[in-house]
Amino acid sequence: MIAWKDVSFTYSGQDADGLQHVNLSISPGECVLFCGRSGCGKTTMLRLVNGLIPSFFSGEGDGGAYLDGQDCSEIPMYRLAERVGSVFQNPRTQFFNVDTDSEIAFGLENLALPPAALAQRVEQTARELDIEALRGRSIFALSGGEKQKIAFASVYAMNPDVYLLDEPSSNLDMDAILALREHLKLIKTQGKTILIAEHRLYYLMELVDRIVYLERGQIKEIFTPKELAALSQEKRASMGLRTVDLDQLRPQKQAEHAQAPMLELKNVKLSYQKKTVLENICLQASPGEIIAVVGHNGTGKTTFSRALCGLHKGCEGEFLWGGKPINARDRRNRSYLVMQDVGYQLFAESVEKECVFGIKNPDAALAERTLAELDLFSFREKHPNTLSGGQKQRLAVAVSMVCGKDILVFDEPTSGLDYDSMIRVAALMERLAKQGGIVFVVTHDYELVCRACTRVVHFDEGEMPDDLPVTVENEGKIRDLFGL
Repeated sequence: MIAWKDVSFTYSGQDADGLQHVNLSISPGECVLFCGRSGCGKTTMLRLVNGLIPSFFSGEGDGGAYLDGQDCSEIPMYRLAERVGSVFQNPRTQFFNVDTDSEIAFGLENLALPPAALAQRVEQTARELDIEALRGRSIFALSGGEKQKIAFASVYAMNPDVYLLDEPSSNLDMDAILALREHLKLIKTQGKTILIAEHRLYYLMELVDRIVYLERGQIKEIFTPKELAALSQEKRASMGLRTVDLDQLRPQKQAEHAQAPMLELKNVKLSYQKKTVLENICLQASPGEIIAVVGHNGTGKTTFSRALCGLHKGCEGEFLWGGKPINARDRRNRSYLVMQDVGYQLFAESVEKECVFGIKNPDAALAERTLAELDLFSFREKHPNTLSGGQKQRLAVAVSMVCGKDILVFDEPTSGLDYDSMIRVAALMERLAKQGGIVFVVTHDYELVCRACTRVVHFDEGEMPDDLPVTVENEGKIRDLFGL
């Protein structure tokens, strides 16, 4: 049904992140996972099938991707879209409307469905995907995970033959990931062909038929799930692959005796558009701590991170630094936020200039070392927008290392990152903490929490019911917070 025939491709202006002489065939109804380090070519494989290459992403290459024997690059985009549906890593890039119902219906409208049939299909989609609670909502008021659910629903409503998903779990909590797995099972039973580019492997091991491992633009291995699971953790780590079984993970960084608290929140209440998001938040944090902020999608984690950094207006209660009140402006001066969508905070014309952008008297040597540690030094002259999603994420993390702030807040810093990059980000957090920073990590990534965090703060139903040091005694409770 789908075939890549001797495909070589390099993006315009780049000499990496392409493909080299790739040959692969996918049968109808097959579910195939593409994995490998960031920049190995996973996303490029998908873009050749949905027509984004060459229609949107230009470059040079040979060979082609074929759908039922027809070259995808020669199929009109509107015809290709009827058969191939795509869910991107960043759902914001595929939205065309301001409310959820209109977004779900958008593709159907382009297919000229009659109004009654269109309304019925939107209702059926919401019911089958269990997202009725997201209907009639503003796109701008959704969390990252909720946006991903709407992106999937907009594709599901069109009922394509082929689904392409690029890092679909990157912004989802555990419950949402398990729901995504059920959605994938559903479309697989419907006979759909599913291609997934993904770093998080554990939730797909019982679903996929084959696992294609890419390295530097080439297919190095093709595994069955059983064959991949049989590899040792050390072997998978050497391949840049994440864990295949969360039950095997254990916290590695136990909470140590902390310094005296420096940051304190007293009875903080956060609101958005006159609606309470979080209330009764009381928290103390000391230099050297790495605090995971966890909870379901939409519980206010990102709002909390913005408030810490003085970027959220609807704040009540007290923020204290060293026992003295600290207003929003002071918090902005003391903090740095790595946003969930890093595209919002990349401004410079090159990677090396981005690393010191807006910083007075930057330490050039530190910036250079940090880029090298995050495997970005070879891209230092490239424009940030030419980087892959994972590379952009690492660049934003690099800036946090150079800026010298007291409070560092990372919002889903490992979304779209391979194992190597996750380890590098964790190591940078540890260094920031050792240098006296207070690090907050908004995350759904249990693997990162096990690797780096000293404490877990949990938000649920508008409050903060849990504040747990990472200890052997608390391991079970922390696993419960992640639904494990």
